[in-house]
Amino acid sequence: MPAVLGYWDIRGLAHAIRLLLEYTNTPYEDKKYCASGEGPDYDISQWTNEKEKLGLDFPNRRGRERGDVTCLRTHSKPVAEEKLKLEYLEELPGKLKLFSQFLGDRKWFAGEKLTYVDFLAYDVLDQHRMFAPKCLDQLKNLKDFLDRFEALEKIAAYMSSGRYMKAPVFWRTAQWSNRKE
Repeated sequence: MPAVLGYWDIRGLAHAIRLLLEYTNTPYEDKKYCASGEGPDYDISQWTNEKEKLGLDFPNRRGRERGDVTCLRTHSKPVAEEKLKLEYLEELPGKLKLFSQFLGDRKWFAGEKLTYVDFLAYDVLDQHRMFAPKCLDQLKNLKDFLDRFEALEKIAAYMSSGRYMKAPVFWRTAQWSNRKE
């Protein structure tokens, strides 16, 4: 039985999981729930009509199922608001420098072998690169990390497939990356 990854029809928090499933050749169904209508009162009945039938302990959380194992999303990312953007961009170089210092001259974040941490780090850094395209210009090791990750054979194949979702990163109420590219 293939894994089922249930999430909204956005990149969101499911992106790192999709990358990991693709990299490990894990068969999965990418079940994307769609909201319809006009905001702020979007019709989310595609999810609400199904959630109670899934047998999940916490059905308000989208998650991943495989056999008798279910992994649930337990937090949400804040929506980027224009009024906070300048403050965020001012703090971003310092935050990214911490990633750069931690990575150092290692190939991957946990050393010489690729681990799940690298899938999470990739997603975080890629979103920042999308948000502020020049934010990694002074951090060569992070740029090299992203290039190295994207060059992995299975990741490159997935990213060039029709299954890959670059955007939207966030739900349609977000101020940034809320539409398909």
